Amino acid sequence: MAHPVMFSDDDPGLTELREICLSYPGAEERVSHGRPTFRCGKIFAAFGGSEKLRPGEHRQVPSALIVKVDESELPALDDDERFFVPAYYGPFGWRALDLAAEDVDWGEVRELVDASFRLIAPKRRVAEAEARSQEA
Repeated sequence: MAHPVMFSDDDPGLTELREICLSYPGAEERVSHGRPTFRCGKIFAAFGGSEKLRPGEHRQVPSALIVKVDESELPALDDDERFFVPAYYGPFGWRALDLAAEDVDWGEVRELVDASFRLIAPKRRVAEAEARSQEA
């Protein structure tokens, strides 16, 4: 059974996130479980999700950016009230930020996506991204 689509192209932050994510070499967007995911082989960013509050209870965050975070960065993000541990992804070192918030720092979003891409993407794609950034 297919999951229903759980986003709209005009959701807060989705246009900007697409622009950032799809600028990476080999990146593509696919809908998974009703939400946009951005992949380069494997998922390096996802849009929309939830936070597990207690067993059986979730808080939906339809405009969340979910990214993989280096272990050394987890304590800082866990201390920042803007970030939360997303359901399903969280135990594997992923964190989320609500892109519907009024004070979204798009430079920070770009850095989060870049770090996640570098952790997930194949080495040759990371090298391509690095070469592109040096040319710019």
